[in-house]
Amino acid sequence: MIEVEDLTKDFGATRAVNHASFKVEAGEIIGLLGPNGSGKTTLMRVLTGFFPPTSGHARIGGLDVEEHSLEVRRQIGYLPENVVLYPDMRVERFLSFCGEVKGLGRQKLRERVERVIQDVGLAEVRRKEIGKLSKGYRQRVGIAQALVHEPRVLVLDEPTVGLDPNQVVEIREVIRALRGQATILLSTHILPEVSVVCDRVIIIDRGRVIAIDTTEGLHRKVHGMSQTLVRVEGPGDGVAVALRAIIGVDRVDERPVPTDSSTRLVVTSSRGEDVRKEIVQVIAAGRWSLLEVSPIALTLEELFVRLVREDRAQVSGASPGGAGAAGH
Repeated sequence: MIEVEDLTKDFGATRAVNHASFKVEAGEIIGLLGPNGSGKTTLMRVLTGFFPPTSGHARIGGLDVEEHSLEVRRQIGYLPENVVLYPDMRVERFLSFCGEVKGLGRQKLRERVERVIQDVGLAEVRRKEIGKLSKGYRQRVGIAQALVHEPRVLVLDEPTVGLDPNQVVEIREVIRALRGQATILLSTHILPEVSVVCDRVIIIDRGRVIAIDTTEGLHRKVHGMSQTLVRVEGPGDGVAVALRAIIGVDRVDERPVPTDSSTRLVVTSSRGEDVRKEIVQVIAAGRWSLLEVSPIALTLEELFVRLVREDRAQVSGASPGGAGAAGH
């Protein structure tokens, strides 16, 4: 449904999108994840026809966004980070106005306005002026205007920015409920949003796509790095020395356990394999009492930081224009 092929966007000497390539299948919810200034918004504006690419191609439903701009825009619903709403208009009238602008006929317009009001949870405020709504409800109105013409692709740029925690949860539920109605590309720098809402994640940094996968798949790709928690009754130093001797173990760190006298150690291995069997054998050979041995999953935050750090180390100084790819 969405195809991005070697896409580059320059603003003078600044490269905001740097040879990006990815595909989004019909019906997927994809998270475009990156720090502020990574190029997410610029990429979305190219996809929605606001900016032409400097080079490369972007296609929606098989149509090139530059060559078939009007046809592509008819297929897209777009929620920009700062959505423009008319505060003096009532919710229902505003959505009707948006549908009229997008070419809906009278009967279809009534049907679609009623549908999006129900889908997005605006029924109780449909006759209120937009300017009198909470930030959360205004964001719902923004999503509703993007949906009113029944787009095949929904592009949401930071849909939960500026919301309080309860509103964030509500908007995430709205987005999840839209699964199957459209292919959704969701930009965010809020990491939990990806694991809660999205099927896959595209990580972008300094305009470059550095990883594409499910969150589980990304965990497996980080150099096969794994960590195992070991809790044992025995001398901390002696146990640590024995565990460091295991082939493939890179590091053993002790973590204090304030509530009991046991020793808790974190074993880091880069083999990409489960070392728990070897750990059990070593503990048994030392005649220590093993209380716990369990894998430690990287948090999404740790995963993101590690991927960005490793990618920057690999490309440092090698990509012209890459260092300036910030701020869009």
